[in-house]
Amino acid sequence: MPSGSLLNGLRRLAPGQVLILYYTLAILIGSALLSLPIASSGEPLPFIDALFTATSAQCVTGLTVVDTGSGLSIFGQLVILCLIQLGGLGITTFSVYLFFFLRLGVGAQGRWIINETLLHTPVHSLRELIHSIILISIGIEAAGTAILAFVFVPDLGLGRGLFAAVFHSISAFCNAGFSLFTDSLIGYRGNVTVNLTVMGLITLGGIGFLVIREIMDIVIDRGSSKRSRLSLHSRVVLWTSGLLVLGGALLILIMEINGAFAGLSTVEKMLTAFFQSVTARTAGFNTIDMNTLRVSTLLLMVFLMFVGASPGSAGGGIKTTSLAIFIAIFHSRLKGNPHTNIFRRTISAETVTKTLALVMLAALVVGAALFSLILVQHPGASAGQHEDVFLKYFFETVSAFGTVGLSVGATNLLNPGGKVIIIVLMFLGRVGLLTVAFTIAKRLSPNATRYAEENIMIG
Repeated sequence: MPSGSLLNGLRRLAPGQVLILYYTLAILIGSALLSLPIASSGEPLPFIDALFTATSAQCVTGLTVVDTGSGLSIFGQLVILCLIQLGGLGITTFSVYLFFFLRLGVGAQGRWIINETLLHTPVHSLRELIHSIILISIGIEAAGTAILAFVFVPDLGLGRGLFAAVFHSISAFCNAGFSLFTDSLIGYRGNVTVNLTVMGLITLGGIGFLVIREIMDIVIDRGSSKRSRLSLHSRVVLWTSGLLVLGGALLILIMEINGAFAGLSTVEKMLTAFFQSVTARTAGFNTIDMNTLRVSTLLLMVFLMFVGASPGSAGGGIKTTSLAIFIAIFHSRLKGNPHTNIFRRTISAETVTKTLALVMLAALVVGAALFSLILVQHPGASAGQHEDVFLKYFFETVSAFGTVGLSVGATNLLNPGGKVIIIVLMFLGRVGLLTVAFTIAKRLSPNATRYAEENIMIG
C-alpha cells in the first residue's frame, strides 16, 4: 500500500531528518496558502515574499516583508496564526500526539526527538507530556487573551478586539512577535496592562515547558507532605533569565534615558526599558522606534538576541543554559578546577563539549550569513558609502538566527538573494544547530580513529 510504504519510509529517517521534514512541509504549505489571492488585501504576494512570511511565522521569528495587519486579509492572518501556533508548540509535539491517538506508537526515534527538543531528561509517559504541553499552552494563551481583550475590545470593537487579543496572545506566548498593528505595540507603550501581559506571555513561552511544569508542581504541592523542588535545569534557566532581563533593562534605561526615552514619562521609561529587554530575547515586539536607539543599545540587544530563550521553549538563540555553562566553564578554569560546576553540581563533560560546539557553530553561522548578506545586498559598496550597512545587517542576521524578529530597517531593503539568506537563517535558528549537525554528521562514532597526542602553542 502506498500509505504503508510512506509510513515505513518516514520510520527509516533519522530523527533530525524527520524534524526538518515536518518544518519544511509546514513552511511550504503555508507559503502556498499565503500566495493565494484570498490571503492578501491587495495584490497576491509573490512566492518569495510568501515563503519569507511563512518561514518567519513557522519559525516564530516575526520578520516581515508585508504588513500583517494591512497587507494580509483575515484568511492570511489566520494562516499566520496557525503557523505561529504550530511552530511555537513544535510540529513534533503534534505529530507524537497524533501517533498516540492513531495507536501507531512512538519508537526510539520519536522518543529521541521529544527528549532532544523538549526535555533534559527522559520521561516515562510521552502521552502525559504532550497532553500537559497542549493544556498548559492553551490555558496560558486563553488567560492572555482574556486580559488583552479588556484593552483591545474597547479600542477596536468586539470582533476586531477579540481577534487582536487572540492573535497577540498566541504571538507573544510563542515568542513570534507578529502584530496586527503597523507600529507593533508602540501605541500601547504606556499601557501597563498590555505591557505586563505581553511580557508575561513572552517570559512563560521562553523559559520552556519543563520549567513551567516544575513551577506548577511546586505550587500544587505547597503545604502537602510531598515537597517538590526545582531541578538544576530549572534553577539555571530562571536565574539566567532573571539576570538577563534585569541587567538588560537597567542598561537600556541608563543608555537611553537621555536619548530615545527623553520625551517619555517615568512610567513609560521603565516599561519600555523592561519591554525591550524581554522582547529582545526572542519575541520581536517593540514599544519604541528601533531606529531611535543608540548604537550601544542595539549592540546590547544583539547580545540578548544571540542568547535567546531557554531549551524546550518557543524561542531560539543559543539558549540561556548555554550562556550559563559557558560562563561556568571559564569560572571553573580560572579557579584551576578541571570540572564545570553550577549550583554545587558538576556538569558532564559531554554537555560541556556540546555547549562549546553549539556556541562556536552559532557564531560561525551568524558570521557566514552576515558576510553573505552584505555581499548579496551591497557587493560594490565601500565603508564610506554605506556607514550603517554593517550594523543594520548584523542586527538583522542575529535577529533572524535568534528567531527574534526585531529590525532596524534592513528587512524592507532585502533583495531576493537577501531574503533567501534570511529564510535559511530563520530555519536554522528554529530547528536548531545541533539537530542540523546531527542530521548531516550523524552521531560521533565510539570507534573513531585516535592518534598519538601532541601539543601546539595557543594564545
